[in-house]
Formats: sequence, C-alpha cells, structure tokens
Amino acid sequence: MSASQTELIEQLLKKLATIGYIKPGEFPNIDLYMDQVTTFMNSHLSDFKLNSDEKTLTKTMINNYAKNNLLPPPVKKKYSKEHMIVLTFIYYFKNILSISEIQDMLTPLTDKFFSTEGNSGGLTMEYVYNEVYATVKSQVSTVSQDTAAKIKAYSKHFEKVKDEEDREFLQTFSMICMLGFDVFLKKQIIQSLIDSIAPETAEPKKEAKKEAKQEKNE
Repeated sequence: MSASQTELIEQLLKKLATIGYIKPGEFPNIDLYMDQVTTFMNSHLSDFKLNSDEKTLTKTMINNYAKNNLLPPPVKKKYSKEHMIVLTFIYYFKNILSISEIQDMLTPLTDKFFSTEGNSGGLTMEYVYNEVYATVKSQVSTVSQDTAAKIKAYSKHFEKVKDEEDREFLQTFSMICMLGFDVFLKKQIIQSLIDSIAPETAEPKKEAKKEAKQEKNE
C-alpha cells in the first residue's frame, strides 16, 4: 500500500475517533421554528458532511419526514426537543435504511415515548436518546481499532502483483469490498431486528421515491 493511501486511512480513522455528536443536554429546552431547527441540526452534525456545501437537514426533508409519518407533526409550527431527537435518529439511518424501514423502527418508539411527560413508567424520548448515546459513544474506539486491524490485514493482499499502480488499486478495491460486506451483513441483522419490532397491524408501505429523490437532489 502506498504511503499516501496509508496516510489517508490514518486520517479517516482519527476523524472517526474525534467526530462530534449531539450530546445529551445539548438539545434546546424550548420549542423551535423550522429555521431554528435546521440551523441547530446543521451546526451540531457538521462533522458528518462530506463537503462544505452539503446540508445536513433542510425544510423539504423535515416536511417529507412528517408526510411519511416518520416525524410527529409540529405544534403550532414549532418543534420540540423530542422532534429533534427523532430527526437525529432519522439522520443517522437514512443512508442505510429505506423510508419504510425507518418508519417501522420509529413508529413504536414515538407511539410509546413521544411526549414531554413520557409514558406511564416515566420514560421519555430524552431518556432513550441518552441511553443510546452512551452505548454508541462507547463503540467508536472499538470500531476504529477493528477497522484499522482489518485494513492492515487486507493491505497485504495482491503483494505479488508487480505493477505498483495495479497493486495499489487492487488493495484499495479489496478493502472497499471488505468494509462493504461488513456493512451488508450488519444491515441484514438490522432489517431482521426492525421486522421484529414493526407494528403487526401496519399495512405494507410504498417507498417514498419522490421524496427520497427530492432529498437527494438538495
């Protein structure tokens, strides 16, 4: 593997270890209008953007999420802390799951816990987010170390290829396949788990192709 490829990978792993999240307690305790919501989300999730022009969240996206029942409707055009927590979950999952899969996953969550008072057991969306955050945050270093070990192992592939350019290309392709297959396997597990919690009475839902296309073009 070339020095430039090794350096790039090291930089990506370092970024992964330091990437920012919306920490518990950072969500505003007051309800916000649409513009304030997009400003907050774009500011706090900026580390995940692939380029500076990319928008983390737009008005069109929020409207589409509400239209597809992923997000409870605002109250008097204002969005609560609970709304922003749901939007955060949607943001993380929208690149690996379909609209209908996210809906199947979030519907039971919002039905049970979407209110400032919580359910009869006192559980709230904020409590759920705090617990999930703690779990996910603890996994970052583990994922980074595991990925680094896999990349180091796969960098030894195609060592017998004499042409340097071909060898580097094939090593990079091999690593992409390895990481892609890892995501594929984990997605199978995610989809099975979603099926296990999806409301049994829910009718089959059509993919929101038009809304997804609009979001992609923004």
